[in-house]
Amino acid sequence: MALVELSVVEQRYRAVLAVLAGSTVTEVAAQVGVSRQTVSGWKSRYEASGLAGLADRSRRPSSCPHQASAEVEAAVCELRRKHPRWGPRRIAHVLERSGAITPVPSRMTVYRILVRHGLVEPGVRRRKRSDYKRWQRDRAMQLWQMDIVGGVMLVSPVTGELSEAKVVTGVDDHSRYCVIASVVERATGRAVCSAFVRALQAFGVPEEVLTDNGKQFTDRFGQGGEVLFDRICRENGIAHRLTQPASPTTTGKVERFHQTLRRELLDDCGAFESVGAAQAALDAWVAEYNSVRPHQALDMQSPADRFTPVAEQERDVLGLRVPGVLALVPPPRTAPAQPDPAGAVTAEPEAVPAAVPAAVPVEPGGPVEFERVVPASGNLQVAGKQFWLGPARSGLTVTFWADTQVIHLLIAGARIKSVRSHLSVADLAQLAARGGRVAGPSPLPAGDGAAFEVDRVVNNSGLVSLGGHQVLAAEMLGGRAVGIRIDDETLSFFDPSSRELLRVRPNSLTSEEVQRLRGLRPAGPPPRPRVEPVRVQRRVSAVGSVMVCRQRVSLGRPYAGRTITVHVAESTLTVELDGQVRVIQRTTDIPVRHVKANKPYKGSDVV
Repeated sequence: MALVELSVVEQRYRAVLAVLAGSTVTEVAAQVGVSRQTVSGWKSRYEASGLAGLADRSRRPSSCPHQASAEVEAAVCELRRKHPRWGPRRIAHVLERSGAITPVPSRMTVYRILVRHGLVEPGVRRRKRSDYKRWQRDRAMQLWQMDIVGGVMLVSPVTGELSEAKVVTGVDDHSRYCVIASVVERATGRAVCSAFVRALQAFGVPEEVLTDNGKQFTDRFGQGGEVLFDRICRENGIAHRLTQPASPTTTGKVERFHQTLRRELLDDCGAFESVGAAQAALDAWVAEYNSVRPHQALDMQSPADRFTPVAEQERDVLGLRVPGVLALVPPPRTAPAQPDPAGAVTAEPEAVPAAVPAAVPVEPGGPVEFERVVPASGNLQVAGKQFWLGPARSGLTVTFWADTQVIHLLIAGARIKSVRSHLSVADLAQLAARGGRVAGPSPLPAGDGAAFEVDRVVNNSGLVSLGGHQVLAAEMLGGRAVGIRIDDETLSFFDPSSRELLRVRPNSLTSEEVQRLRGLRPAGPPPRPRVEPVRVQRRVSAVGSVMVCRQRVSLGRPYAGRTITVHVAESTLTVELDGQVRVIQRTTDIPVRHVKANKPYKGSDVV
């Protein structure tokens, strides 16, 4: 007989029929596997509602004593409709701050109210905030983050044509205070720098500025020159930090500011008739953002609660250097002005720069200093000539000291290269007009009889190039980076990290050739020779011998093919063999040239 699966209602119905047929409740409960009270309940529900009464009933309570009141729900929904972009945390904080609702609902209560009324879509739970690594500066005015964002639409009142304007933005890293919010028709370098200068005049000079690699901020991936933004930072002592390419999370605070700007203003404001109208709407929103709107990352404080600009006394002492080229920034286009029937006089436009520095005169043909940023290719171009610095130095600022005779390149005050100058007096004057300045003393070390040092890499033949001469260092130093101490009579080759003396050679360079050496610097303490024995390895030959410093040492055929360790001192050779130490007197004074045991393989080549 086939088994038939019964539903829950059918099983309950059979139990009720058995009770009605005369069986006791206790017997039926034992057969079904439930309590007597349950069977009695089924019987009562069947008598009251028939077969439908045996179906499962909802266990939801008819009322919830701790559910939010209708007044709380109304206040939450009203605040959400007034600010459609606000979330549960911000709404709960505003209700608590207003004091109009008692008790104050929690964040999850507000979230459930919004879900219950269809004002928010329940989403997938994201990662916890504790899973993210956050960083910020310790106080205000230490770091500004700057960027450019689009999304501001302008409509021509005459033709109805739409165009997109840009917003130059900047926030303080510590307080999230918006220090820059300027609408521009085109985000050119001058327009961006003009907005930057206005912020410096309003709040003071920060210690650092962090930007991406946009062409308005840097020429890092171009010709490697100094753009106007770099010049403003350099002249006012601001450290300009650049992000790595394709790394928007480094400037995450200003990017998050852009998201808030789009959600709360740009997505719903429509198109503006002029840049002035867009700027007015943006200024009103920024005022609310800085002073009224609570910020979750600041423990629901507003940015104005944590932001403190530079004191007026400090600004007066240090001053602000503004390039005069910013005076040439064209004013933004506005809608055609309607004639005033009353004959009112319109206000004059506000001047952009507050102070234009006086140009520093440069003596014709005199030395000039200027900065350039190394591009990603490592090949920097100045006045039609290329200077190879390598991709490893990309992004670094190089200071040029140039006259009509020689050009010195310095990084962080250290001279790395000196070449013959190709610049004329007119070239120097042009470089001075483009941000150069009067040069200080020559970076070349001065003084006759003084010792100098340079860094070189020994080629495979054991030679280094010094002033156009090939100087022998040692064949065993091939491929190794060494430091060279240049004295009047000798050249001392040493290890740059430990200053261990490696070789001493006679000096054949003249003082003029020494002064022209690339990377020349004053010498440090004299290098010292190594006093402990040199540890080398050798492979025992088939006849049971090894060759160390062209001295043959017999060990016996049982050790053929094994690799042994030999400690080479000035007068002895110490061999470690099977836990025993064998000391052998040296018969040669040839220095060690090979340390490893695998090369060379021929006995005649091993020294």
